[in-house]
Amino acid sequence: MSSDKHPSASPGYEGGLTDVDGIRVGHAVDPRRPTGVTVVLPEREVMAGVDIRGSAPGTRETALLDPVRSVKRIHALVLSGGSAFGLDAASGVVRYLEERGVGYETPVARVPIVPSAILFDLALGDASIRPGPGLGRRACRNAAAGPVPEGNAGVGAGATVGKILGHERAMKGGLGSAAVRAGPLVVAALVAVNAVGDVIDPETGRILAGVRGAGGRGFADTMMVLKERGLPARGRGEGENTTLGVIATNAEFDKASLTKIAQMSHDGLARTIRPVHMPADGDTLFALSTESTQGQDLGLVGALAAQVTARAVVRAVLRARPLPGYPCASDFL
Repeated sequence: MSSDKHPSASPGYEGGLTDVDGIRVGHAVDPRRPTGVTVVLPEREVMAGVDIRGSAPGTRETALLDPVRSVKRIHALVLSGGSAFGLDAASGVVRYLEERGVGYETPVARVPIVPSAILFDLALGDASIRPGPGLGRRACRNAAAGPVPEGNAGVGAGATVGKILGHERAMKGGLGSAAVRAGPLVVAALVAVNAVGDVIDPETGRILAGVRGAGGRGFADTMMVLKERGLPARGRGEGENTTLGVIATNAEFDKASLTKIAQMSHDGLARTIRPVHMPADGDTLFALSTESTQGQDLGLVGALAAQVTARAVVRAVLRARPLPGYPCASDFL
């Protein structure tokens, strides 16, 4: 099983979420089965927004990110495996921050604001093993500002793709990150790819990972399966998938603008996952700002966010490593 310790990022690293100054990322993986937690831990509270496009999301503290809510900033973000059980990992992050005096100040206590979202990975190994508070705390302790580990790291440990014909024809998904700079502006993304659909190279249209053909050879193409057979019963599992992501920028924006950036970032999923936002997906993207650069154009940042989101999706499957019964993209290259 993957270790928590990742001394360096994967080969060919193209930048990642920590390219935004003040952002740290920490991973933890349960050694007993492929499941894990990824924590985005800012050095100080940050403005944030969210956009949920999937029909079966599992989330915590996302309602307060609505621009009309009074709480303006958050203290961490958590992405976890384990389906709804994995939401408990955020409790460990909340305790970790409370012990360090981090949180929203009230007359009686500091309350850490930690939105989170989960993906379904219970089909891999013993489903009774799920991320909990301990794994969330461990991810916090591992948080660093260096290159972001990818592939099977953290929440990507049990991620899979191409599940429309069942897990016996699926492949390994994973975690990817990417960043882009335009003068002083930095926009970055981190994405955990656990889609029911195929992952596509947006430049060539080639399938990189997805539902495998008969005998495990080549690709069946999820869209072709849908056209020829409709949605098979085994592909109807509500909430058994989900792609999660975090977009970060140093540009100063309020919650309404960050919500728009999160919306535009879903274009990156649409360019690389086919089909996406299915009834069995819970696709959720967060956007946050460290507010260190002023005067940036919202449209530009949203467009760049979609670009790095697409790159992060591709990297997630290219950097994934195989698990028993789940080959990875590099096995097909």
